[in-house]
Amino acid sequence: MATATRSRSKAALKPASKPPVKQAAVRSAAKAPKLGTLPEWNLADLYPAIDAPEVKRDLERADADSIAFEDSYKGRLAALTAEGRLVEAVKRYEALDDLIGRLISYAGLVYAGNTSDPVGAKFYGDMQERITRASLHLLFFTLELNRIDDAVIEQAMAEPALAHYRPWIEDIRKEKPYQLDDKIEELFHEKSVTGAGAWNRLFDETLGALRFKVGGKDLAIEQTLSLMQDVNGAKRRAASEALAKTFKANLRTFALITNTLAKDKEISDRWRGFKDIADARHLSNRVEPEVVEALVAAVRAAYPRLSHRYYALKARWFGKKVLPHWDRNAPLPKVAQRPIGWSEAKEIVLEAYGGFSPRMAEVAERFFSRNWIDAPTRPGKQSGAFSHPTVPSAHPYVLLNYQGKPRDVMTLAHELGHGVHQVLAGPNGALMAPTPLTLAETASVFGEMLTFKALLAKTEDPKARRAMLASKVEDMINTVVRQIAFYSFERKVHTERRNGELTADKLNEIWMSVQGESLGPAIEFKPGYETFWAYIPHFIHSPFYVYAYAFGDCMVNSLYAVYEQAHEGFAERYLAMLSACGTKHHSELLKPFGLDARDPKFWQGGLSVIERLIGELEALDRKR
Repeated sequence: MATATRSRSKAALKPASKPPVKQAAVRSAAKAPKLGTLPEWNLADLYPAIDAPEVKRDLERADADSIAFEDSYKGRLAALTAEGRLVEAVKRYEALDDLIGRLISYAGLVYAGNTSDPVGAKFYGDMQERITRASLHLLFFTLELNRIDDAVIEQAMAEPALAHYRPWIEDIRKEKPYQLDDKIEELFHEKSVTGAGAWNRLFDETLGALRFKVGGKDLAIEQTLSLMQDVNGAKRRAASEALAKTFKANLRTFALITNTLAKDKEISDRWRGFKDIADARHLSNRVEPEVVEALVAAVRAAYPRLSHRYYALKARWFGKKVLPHWDRNAPLPKVAQRPIGWSEAKEIVLEAYGGFSPRMAEVAERFFSRNWIDAPTRPGKQSGAFSHPTVPSAHPYVLLNYQGKPRDVMTLAHELGHGVHQVLAGPNGALMAPTPLTLAETASVFGEMLTFKALLAKTEDPKARRAMLASKVEDMINTVVRQIAFYSFERKVHTERRNGELTADKLNEIWMSVQGESLGPAIEFKPGYETFWAYIPHFIHSPFYVYAYAFGDCMVNSLYAVYEQAHEGFAERYLAMLSACGTKHHSELLKPFGLDARDPKFWQGGLSVIERLIGELEALDRKR
């Protein structure tokens, strides 16, 4: 579900997909039983193939232009500012950012499609090294920019051409207290390929290569996780036990990766002067620590009213006092389940988007008609789902692992929300199109809510309505409660890592402590569940990312309440907010809707939406 970060180059380093060496303009679509034809993305809009001459050409151009940029501007920014010519350097920097972003985005998307393919993996690794080497010549720019006096920069931005870049310049200057000497920054930057980047790649390739034996079959992780939502309880249990067995066998590797990356982050934070373990994430998200603290406190206080209450209700539906952990996301008993084909999923989401805004549906439809989606599950393909923004000169790409479950439809709605957001923000340019993670999740969760509400309005059968409400509540609990529990887990891990390495047993212990607190007494944790921290990619790729989901869900709940009260003009204001997301603080974006995330009542309002849905389920239960 991860999408964008403030840095285009960092966003582009996320894993991504793998076409064959000679990629056709449109790849053959995959067939899946009962799901119809599942699309595979066409990466030719970026490059025709990994060995295409265009790749070599752009790599050479990136090398040459980066060196030329450094030769032209290093040590001269203060003089350029005084002469009113700083904007020419910013524009050249932006063009290079787009070029480099295109290259590494392509390599990342190639890799995500098959992390176990050695050709694609080598291409991705080689591209990381080349891009890191080229961008080393650009590193001076923001460092030197931040050494210019505030008053001088402010005066320079009186010129309209440079004033256009004010949001980016102001964001860069927020990094000023934490930047180091140029040579140290160069060392950090260059060693990232053999440091955090290498450990991220090891995690992805290890996870992609794992197989889980269920019912005599060796399954990849996505197929196994999908069985945890199967209608058959025996399959859910078998999948859970297979996950636990394989995770346990590989726990030393996952523990080493976790320990190493936590230490790597501690070194970086210490050198930069960050006081709290999550301060760097808050800064990149452009959100105040006290706002995050208020969110976390509000959600943790609501655990009994949300997850504890809901799972107790669900246990009663299953005729039990407690549910084994593998039944936490089980379909409701005695409710018919059928696979949802790809064409139907597409129609559901586009109709929901169109009911809100024809413009939103039109942008989302491009992902289907122009082969911007890769939907089938494949051995070695990255697990989960994402929408990668690539660069404004191109367009986003969506990765799914679609298996026809109702949650897969919601995942499609979620990732298309990201995609629409990224398309709308593209005109801001390579420097200002990226969006802080907290705001990046707003569009995705809103897309889910639109789809859910549209489906619910058509559902009259009480059993089907209850199943839909239950599914939505579970998704919201997974988005809010689970992600804040994940954040608590990360805080404990990173805090304790400062005192020395954590054993796998200690990581298991920390995991179980936050799971028990967040999920409550109605969930029974069977042996093996203590290892389930091992496969969660956000802990590896983006430390402390996870609270952004809760932030986005609560924000969307509040926004949707405004929408329900006053439809007129809301869609226009909402799309304007998405278009501006990379250029404004969350307080500015929410102001037209009369909302303020710094107000403690804001979070309570978002959480109350989940409470009301649980209340509706309880009312339906009493009528049975």
